[in-house]
Parts: sequence; structure tokens; C-alpha cells
Amino acid sequence: MTNSIYPGSDHEFGGVSTDLKLSVVEGYLHGFTTALRKHFRELWYIDAFAGTGERTVRYAAQEANLLVPATEEKVERRRGSARIAIDVNPQFDRLIFMDESPKHSKALSALKGNHPTRKIDVLEGDANVAIRELIRGQSWSGTRAVMFLDPYGMSVNWDTLEAIQSTGAIDVWYLVSLSGLFRQAARNGRALDKSKRAALTRMLGTEEWEEAWYKRDAKLDLFGTLDDQQSRIADVEAMDEFVGKRLKSLFPKVLKPMRLKDSRGIPQFALYFAISNREPSAIALATKIAGHILNSGR
Repeated sequence: MTNSIYPGSDHEFGGVSTDLKLSVVEGYLHGFTTALRKHFRELWYIDAFAGTGERTVRYAAQEANLLVPATEEKVERRRGSARIAIDVNPQFDRLIFMDESPKHSKALSALKGNHPTRKIDVLEGDANVAIRELIRGQSWSGTRAVMFLDPYGMSVNWDTLEAIQSTGAIDVWYLVSLSGLFRQAARNGRALDKSKRAALTRMLGTEEWEEAWYKRDAKLDLFGTLDDQQSRIADVEAMDEFVGKRLKSLFPKVLKPMRLKDSRGIPQFALYFAISNREPSAIALATKIAGHILNSGR
């Protein structure tokens, strides 16, 4: 077992899809700083759900068989998005790590302490609040940024995306939980309670998802009473398409997402890339870098 240098940094999650997601983002970060280093005073990286800065991968013990010997349980620690961003060269001028968990924030602060010459901020609290406060207090003239939104479930509010887009200076990698949407949008409309509706509307910024994803069936029951039922007609594909249309209604450019699947081949997430800068030259450059990386990943 490899010990972490960051107290409390055990953060066990992910698999092959996580490796792919992080490699895509890392590739873009390198391309971003390389292309823009000479053109802007400051380049920032913003990680809104930074975790601990690293991730723990656990390999279960295996019993011996005719082909292979027995193996003990192994725990491997790999770089998370925050550590990847620190390692990017050319370097970012400022790195901002956010997380709501005190334990994660403590680990991020330890990571910061290990790089005393770098300008690193650790913000503990709700990412939606932290992002809006950061944007409100910043003049983006001379500054460009990349933001990674890898939320816990459906934690990113639509008004947060609106704030990001309003800067005209931030490129966004946004991991959308398709499985989360599928669970919240219950198959039987009767199970679609007030809290589920509110969560979906908060994330998507509209109530139009209900009309797009559900069909109403008005039938007479055994007593001749009209029973107005609602059933979901949208599959994961339709939900992903709806998300894409919503993002395209906000950002000047949104690329075709990369689907991340589980071991059964079922889509779990969609990794979107959105550009907030409306300048054609900025859109062309970001699209060239991100498009190449996404196509390679696919």
C-alpha cells in the first residue's frame, strides 16, 4: 500500500472511465496553457469539486488458480484533477480548488502547502456560491481560465452556468451525470415528487424537461373516474440530447460530448466542453484543441 503525503486524502472512486476523463482534461490543460501563455497576463485553473487532489484505486485480493498465483489486496493512489493541474507545463498562474467537504479541503490545503511557490487558493463550501462570488469579484480583462465541473451528482445549478458564461473568459469541462438524471426522472410520473422536479429544474434551468421526457395518459378507472397518469418516454439518449440543447442555448459553442460508460457498457456520464468566449478566433482555437482530444478519446 502506498501512503499518501496528504492527510485524509483517501478518496476512492472511478475506474477506466475516470482515467479517460482525467486524461482528456489533462490534454486540454496542456494545450490551453501552451497556446495562450504568451497572449494573456494570467491563466487560471478552477476545479469546483476538487476532492482531495488524488484518488484511491483499490484492487481486491485474488485467490490462486491454475493460471495465476494468489495476490493480496492492493491500494494504488493516482493523481486527481487538482494534482494534474499543478503539474501542467507551461504552468497556470493561479489554481483555485473548491470543495464542500472539510476533510477534502484539509487535504487540498496540504497539497497547497507542498507547493509554496505556486498561487493556490482552497475554497471550502458550496461550489455554486464560491463560483459566483469568484466571478463577481474578478475583472476578466487579461485573464483566461479553464474550469472543471465534476460534481457530486446533480450539484451544478443552471444559474451557476449562466454566471460562468457571462465572463466570456472561461472554457468549461462539465461532467453531466446521465445516471443521476435517469434516477431523478422516475419512470412513473407519480414518483416524480416536488423535490425531484425542483432538482431537475435547478440543474437544467427550465421546466421544459417534463414535457419533453413524459407522456400523459388520461384513462378511466374501474369506477369511471378520470385517472391522469404520466409516464417517462425519454431514455438516456434523449436526456443527453436535451442537456446538450440546453447548454447550446447558453454557451456560444458546445462540442459533442464524450460518453463514459460502466463495465456493462451503459452510459453513466457525458463529458461536455463549452466555450464562453464569443470571439470567433477564440472559439476556433478552443474547438481545435478540445475537438482533437475528444475525438482521440472516443
